Amino acid sequence: MDGSSAERFRQLLCGLQDAIRDRLVAARAETVSETLAAIVDVTAADTIYHIDRVSESVVFDWFDRCWPTAEPVELVMEGGKEGTPCTFPRSSPLADCRWVCIIDPVDGTRTLMYDKRSAWTLAAIAPRRSDGTRLADLKVAAMTELPCRKQWASDQISGVRGGGRPGLVVERVDVRTGSRTAIDLKPSQGTDFHHAFASFSRFFPAGKSLLAELEESLWRELYGNNAAAGPVVFDDQYLASSGQLYELMAGHDRMIGDLRPQVYQRLGLQQAITCHPYDLCTSFLLEEAGGVVESPLGGALDAPLDTTTPVGWVGFANQTLARLIRPVLHRLIRERLL
Repeated sequence: MDGSSAERFRQLLCGLQDAIRDRLVAARAETVSETLAAIVDVTAADTIYHIDRVSESVVFDWFDRCWPTAEPVELVMEGGKEGTPCTFPRSSPLADCRWVCIIDPVDGTRTLMYDKRSAWTLAAIAPRRSDGTRLADLKVAAMTELPCRKQWASDQISGVRGGGRPGLVVERVDVRTGSRTAIDLKPSQGTDFHHAFASFSRFFPAGKSLLAELEESLWRELYGNNAAAGPVVFDDQYLASSGQLYELMAGHDRMIGDLRPQVYQRLGLQQAITCHPYDLCTSFLLEEAGGVVESPLGGALDAPLDTTTPVGWVGFANQTLARLIRPVLHRLIRERLL
């Protein structure tokens, strides 16, 4: 993928996400939360709510209207027929597709449909490999904030792998007027976790106690167990992997770990809800911003581009924090979860 193609794809993904955001903003102004929160389907990837169907319809309509016909693409997302490739232009043979576009139309559905917190819409593109395209193959990505009703600002981050911080395009969109302003996101340069936010995802009752025990052991080994000293590390549970990545990029959080696949496997809960590759398709943007994202035991994230494979991950604001916590975290994972 050359530079001009990458920039063209970046702009296309941002245009798609602008359309999704604008449609959802309008739909939520017209529809009560209970309607948007209605369950309409349950797939191997996730529970599908009415708000998901609204965003999916935008995706298919946008690809029909806007995707360049000279660039056949395979689309990977919820909402298609399982086991049936979805291609654009419609009915293009899969063998003709040079590209794969993986999309999560709404990451953070549950918090957005109840108007609790922003969700995000995600998309990324990779050259299609006949032997199976993977997360590491993604070259272009974009993520756009889907704001709650009282919020007028929507942040959009996009970029090309290898471009570094100068290659990131970060804008704040006024959803009332459509005006855009360039902003700067920078991960924290902190060197420890004292009085900072660092969390492990434990959104559901299943596995919560095991995760809490591991987390307590981690901070105890790093900082001791003096309760009189007050809180050392603050916790936040952003119910969207992309929102967690944003918090790291924006300098709000210093570490986030999602060990649900390892915890659920340890407990024999194979059907429990976890993070999937489409939730992490924009994760390399954190690396471009200067942060770190990796597998729980270190190394690059490695998973097929699909909507069902469980993926655990850990993100750090910088390498100093990663080097500080890795030895203890890796040992605890091996002892408690494997």
